[in-house]
Amino acid sequence: MTVQFGYDKKQVIQALRYHFLSRPEIKVLLIIINVFAILSAVLFAYKIIQPISFLMFSLLWFVLMLVIWRILPASIYKKSSTFKDHFIMHFDESIVTLETERGSKDWSWNQFSRFVESPYFFHLYFDARSFFIIPKEAFTDITELQQARNWMKNKIGK
Repeated sequence: MTVQFGYDKKQVIQALRYHFLSRPEIKVLLIIINVFAILSAVLFAYKIIQPISFLMFSLLWFVLMLVIWRILPASIYKKSSTFKDHFIMHFDESIVTLETERGSKDWSWNQFSRFVESPYFFHLYFDARSFFIIPKEAFTDITELQQARNWMKNKIGK
């Protein structure tokens, strides 16, 4: 199976958000910040802490969400020339080949550590931080999409 694709900026930004929010360290950080923000709101409501403490945790929560939701994905998108290229990707039983105008790269299925499916993309991970995203809209029909999904489920991480 062969697919051709480029990237839509809004969809890539959303995929990068999905990646960052799925990271365990980001999840833990978000939980801790939210617990402290809620705790500070409750303590402020009972007049146990001063307004500055509540304001500090609220500001910390706001800055963290701004960084994760806006700044980090936008900076990654700007820095990477990958999202401006056009790709041709070939899938078969034993290998995945990626082609651009600059060259091509082959990967056997076992070189991918895992895959994640998000609303617009398949995220093929090489390790915890390195991944490649394939737009679902690149597949011509639901049959191709399902075949690619089945290959990823059966061949990656085994």
